[in-house]
This record gives sequence, C-alpha cells and structure tokens, in this order.
Amino acid sequence: MLRFKELQSFRKDKVLKSCGDGHERHGEPQCGASLSDPNKALKINLNSNANCLWHIQRSENQTIRLIFSYFKFNPSSSCETESIKVYDGPSSNSPLLGQVCNNTDAVPVFQSSSNSLTFLITTNSVAFTRNFFVSYYYFSPETTIENCGGSLTGPSGTFTSPNYPAAYPEFTYCVWHIQTTKNSKISLEFQDFFLELDQNCQFDFLAVYDGLTTDTGLIGKACGVSRPTFESSSNAMTVVLSTDYANSYRGFSARYTSVLPSPPEPDTSLTCSSDRMTIVLSKAYLDSLGYNETHLQLNDPSCRPVTTDQVIFSFPLSSCGTTKKDEDLSITYTNVVTISESGNVITRKKIVQIIAKCIMEKNSTLEVIYVTENNIIQNTASVGRYNVSMSFYDSDSFSSPVLESPYYVDLNQTLFAQVSLHSTDPNLLVFIDTCTASPQSDFGSITYDLIRSGCKKDDTVVTYQPLEHYGRFRFNAFRFLRRAPSVYLQCDVLICDSNNESSRCTKGCVSRQKRETSSYTWKTKAVVGPIRLKRDRRAADHLESLTGTDAEETPNLQRYSFSTLSVVVLISNIIIVVAVVVKYHMNCLSGSGYQKIPSSY
Repeated sequence: MLRFKELQSFRKDKVLKSCGDGHERHGEPQCGASLSDPNKALKINLNSNANCLWHIQRSENQTIRLIFSYFKFNPSSSCETESIKVYDGPSSNSPLLGQVCNNTDAVPVFQSSSNSLTFLITTNSVAFTRNFFVSYYYFSPETTIENCGGSLTGPSGTFTSPNYPAAYPEFTYCVWHIQTTKNSKISLEFQDFFLELDQNCQFDFLAVYDGLTTDTGLIGKACGVSRPTFESSSNAMTVVLSTDYANSYRGFSARYTSVLPSPPEPDTSLTCSSDRMTIVLSKAYLDSLGYNETHLQLNDPSCRPVTTDQVIFSFPLSSCGTTKKDEDLSITYTNVVTISESGNVITRKKIVQIIAKCIMEKNSTLEVIYVTENNIIQNTASVGRYNVSMSFYDSDSFSSPVLESPYYVDLNQTLFAQVSLHSTDPNLLVFIDTCTASPQSDFGSITYDLIRSGCKKDDTVVTYQPLEHYGRFRFNAFRFLRRAPSVYLQCDVLICDSNNESSRCTKGCVSRQKRETSSYTWKTKAVVGPIRLKRDRRAADHLESLTGTDAEETPNLQRYSFSTLSVVVLISNIIIVVAVVVKYHMNCLSGSGYQKIPSSY
C-alpha cells in the first residue's frame, strides 16, 4: 500500500488530469462536457459570462450521485446572476433537482432518478475566477453498507464509520440523524478520526448539520486526522460521511451527548420608592418559561400590567394586595407575581412565583426579588430609599412653604420647619431625632445643636407631635458670631411604623445611655438653608445702592471739586494782597518809613 503522502501526490495528479479548468487537458473542453465514465472528479475554473452545460449519462441501469464538495462564486453575486442548476435527466429541459449559489449553506448532494443527469453553471459579467470541485459516481440504490447511517434518539450514544477500525468503503454516503429530548442541545465528539486529507476537504469528508436535514445549516466540515467537536443549537443534528473512489482510511469513532441548558436567569428587575413598587419582566424570559403576559397576576388579580416590549407592574405600596411587616429594624413590603396556566383541567408546566420585597432599613432601602421554581430560589437585589424633603413655612399652620432662597429673617424671628415623607403608606411616622445648625453647607466647621436624640438643646425649640408623614418643630432665628452670614440646618430623620408602639418614634426625648434600646425602621438626613438676617440684606442692598450711585456721580464730583479748589485759591491770594496793603499804610501813618540798609563796605 502506498504511504499517505504518496497517495496524496498520486491523487492530486489524477484529479488534475481529468479536470476542466479553463484550459483543455488531454482533450477535455474548458466549458461543459458529455461524461460517460462510471465515476469522475472535476476541478472547474470559470470566469465571467459563462454558461456551461455538463451531461452525465451511460447505458447501465444505475442512478447518479453528484457532489459539489467545494464551490466559490463571485462574492457579490446573487442566486439570480450566478448559480449551478442540476436537472434530473439528459438536458436542461429535464425536471430541476435543485440549485447551488453563493448563499448555499450546505455541501450540495444530488441524486438522479435514472442513469442520466445534467448540470449548468452560469456566471455574471464580473471578472472573477470561480472555482468548483464536483464529483459523481453511479451506484445501485438497493446496495446497502453495514453501519452506514441511521437514526439515533437516546440522550447519548456512539456510532462509527463503516468497517471501523478497518478502512471505510469507497463511494460511501452515510447519513446519521440524531435527535434528543426537547430543549436540549447535542455535543458531538470523536475518540478517533482519520479521513483522507486535502485543503478543502473535497475528496473524503465529514459534514455536520444543525438540524434534521442536509439542505442547510452546515455547522462544519472535517477531514484528515484532527479530532473535531461540534455542538448543535437545538435537539437535532445530522452527520454525513462522504467518500470517493480511492485512498480509504480507518474513519472515525464518535460519541454524542445531550446537553441540557442552564435554567434561564430571571430577567426581572424591581424598583422601590417611598410610594411605589415597580416590577419589570422581559417577554423573552416569559417565553423561555413557556408563558406570556396573560398568565401573570399579583396578589390582587385586578391589578394588571402594562405591556410594551416589557411587562411592567407599577403600583402604590399600600395597594394590589401588598403585605407589610414591621421587623423592628426595618419595614418590608411584599407582593407576589404568580405565573401559571389558567382555564385548563391539567398542566405540565411549572408554576413560577416571583416574590418582590421592598425592605426599608435604617440607612438604606434594600430591594429584593425572589423567583421560586420547583423549590429553586433565585434572587436579585438593588438599593433605593424613602423620598424625604425639608422646608420652612411662614406660620404654624404649615400651609405655605417658603420658596425663596436664601430665606431672609429677622433676628429672633420664629421659624417653622417641616420634614415631609412622600409615601402612600398611611401607617408611617416621621420623627426628628437630631437637628444641627452650621454656618457652612458641608457642616464641617463649627456646629450648634437645636435637637439631639429627640431632646431640645436650644431654649427656643418647640417640637410638634408626629402627624402622619410629617415631622415639625420651630425655633427662633439666630446668627453665628464672627460675622458668619448664613445658617444651614441638617436633621437626622427616623421613619417608623405607627403600629409599633415601642418604636423609636413614640419615645420622644431619649438620653444617650438609653438610646440603644430604642428601635426605628429607617433613617436619613434632610438639609435646608441658608437662613440670613434681613439687616444683612438691607446692608447689602444699601452697599449696592451706594456703589451704583458713586459709580454714576464720580465724573461730576471730580469736576465740582476742581472748581471749588480754584475759587479757594483765588480768595486766598486776594486776602494776602489786602493784608500787605493795609500794613503798608499803617506804617506810613506812624512815621515809620522805608530805610535802606547800610552797606557793609
């Protein structure tokens, strides 16, 4: 027997001698031919504007198998402009068996119903070298090969090439159809693999398809001595072994297993605010469970979702059957989305429950969502918080908030402050635990306590009883020393369940030593400010007024000052002259006259 490389060289020479590749080789035409050999392999190269017809026919009463194991069209071509058409008979007027073109996703194999077959290759006007490798052979359909193809339906199994581990037969075409349980995938591995080797797997090859047909869905081809692996996208796979007339090897030993997909992740989300719960489910997630939005309901079935590209339940915390539980350190709101079939006597689908919980804890809001499916619990979590705001009001009726900022007040004026919780739950209390004032908005400098641990630290502070979602107090305006112009206020706010009589919100002033024994549900901070004194605003306004007036009057003032200075200088000069004249006349009257100073010489 020839060695492997020697066989390859022998095979290559043999194919080239019998190919029509655009040049005549040993009398073969370059475009089309009439072929009567019992089997043949053709390597065909064509350029633009080809319209080539091949006829295959012989007198024996056998059928023909035609295999296009490699084809390369112009990449920009379509099936309308470039194709291979195969006809079941002696001419192109015979019934069309099928077509091969640029988008064919398979290794095309055609089988005639008689001893003749025709194929036509057409190319468009684009200059490009098209390459084709086609082979055919005559065979008798009633001839069977042992262990060649079949149907495999178990969750796993093995199969081998015919005669394995001996050499596989020539002109073999075996097809295995594998089908496993629904919703599974198929993994195909080879313990041994040895087929004839060539660059494009044109001679002997294994082809694997993603489904139960060989028309489309080619996963891949294999030849040579590698150990390939393949995986389907569904529970069906087709495996094809095709061999030609020479160079047989031991073939392969294969094993397939069914792969069950992982349980789908619950593609859901939960958002909790102080007044609403919002549950979002994707339609794709419901589809993976075999359900749609009509199979969903909350604790209160009358609450229905809004459906777009997602399914959305959005409802107030105190509605739609939501339950509430006070656990000393938190308040938990819970609702359940149940997914199940309705209106049927029986079902074989799983009942799925999505348990959505909004947990309002001391310093944060924890949002938890549970999905239960046959005792399997999957969950996701995110963080939210209560919505709390703080404002000043113009009187103790707390009806008109102060909207201006800064808030200008008189020294010692009574100021009314309110912390508001924006929630639909009517059974919540707001308690102001601590309030601190500072001249800076970051509260990093000097501070002054108004309220500490529910106890008044400033003589002017008066607190009001908790009322539904409001915490209120008043105090008299002040200013910090060292001429700090602003006052900011920051309060620690506790939120409690009003049904819990032992909560922190009901205990009022608690000393630091006893504070640990008191519980509350949620804690946050509220900041308001700045507060400034009205006289500061008046001083600022006056300064601004002066600055503006001075700027306007400066040129006039300069001109006025220059004129005044000139008049003063003139009057001074006149007074000096008059004084000198008066003194001179008085000297004359007294007999004192001018005397020349004697010369010293």
